[in-house]
Amino acid sequence: MTAIALPYRAALRLRPATVASGLVVALLAVALVAPGLLTTRDPNAIDLQSTLLSPSWSHWFGTDDAGRDLYTRVVYGTRESFGIGLGATALAMVVAVVLGFAAGLARGIVDAVLSRILDVAFAFPVLLLALLLIAIRGPSLGTVIVAVGIGSAPGYARMVRGQVLHVRQAGYIQASHALGHTRWAVIRQHLFPNAMRPLVAMMTLGVGQSIVWASGLAFLGLGVAPPSPEWGALLDAGRSSITTSPWLEILPGLVIVVATLALTSLGRTLQHRLEGAAR
Repeated sequence: MTAIALPYRAALRLRPATVASGLVVALLAVALVAPGLLTTRDPNAIDLQSTLLSPSWSHWFGTDDAGRDLYTRVVYGTRESFGIGLGATALAMVVAVVLGFAAGLARGIVDAVLSRILDVAFAFPVLLLALLLIAIRGPSLGTVIVAVGIGSAPGYARMVRGQVLHVRQAGYIQASHALGHTRWAVIRQHLFPNAMRPLVAMMTLGVGQSIVWASGLAFLGLGVAPPSPEWGALLDAGRSSITTSPWLEILPGLVIVVATLALTSLGRTLQHRLEGAAR
């Protein structure tokens, strides 16, 4: 009875916002993996007789200036938008782990130099660093991923360094050294997994942030080029018709906001659960 009741009570403690966020993320996962389950239309099918139609039962999000179904394009754009978010976050975390662990484990001049470099890089806004990289390499899907990832890395690296410095002072780390475990064994078995635990939730938050930053770059014309259905590219394409066909901006923008809020809510929930487990 108790074994059955405990998971049931844990499920009841889930906030409605968390449940709603989970449903949104599940729906986005379907759009990411199998968009054909959510729409039967072709995202690039042009119908010049159906241009700029307002939202209706036939076209839930309306149509764009080429007669393409906007809902279908938003669904298929999930793959590129989340691809950018996941790719940029993964790249940022790889760079952050390398620099953060190097600074956290090193002593003296190495830690001081890396820390000052991270402080200077962190002082620059993410979009500014991204704009510099895009200006050098030119706009493309790969460039956006690298630009957003590199721009996000300094913030993550500072967190990694702080976690390493905190964990290395823990009693079980000192005990492992006292038991004769090698330095690399302690890092692999104890330091790395415990330092990375809080960052799992931060990666969830980072995906949503990366999607927003990539959408901002695309809105400025520096993201993925049309006719890509990437969410930011849809915002960029709808700018010219914002006064006559506002749904071209409002509806993709709402999708970006809802997706980001859902990822943020789940990330916060995961962060709280991990912090509770750590205690």
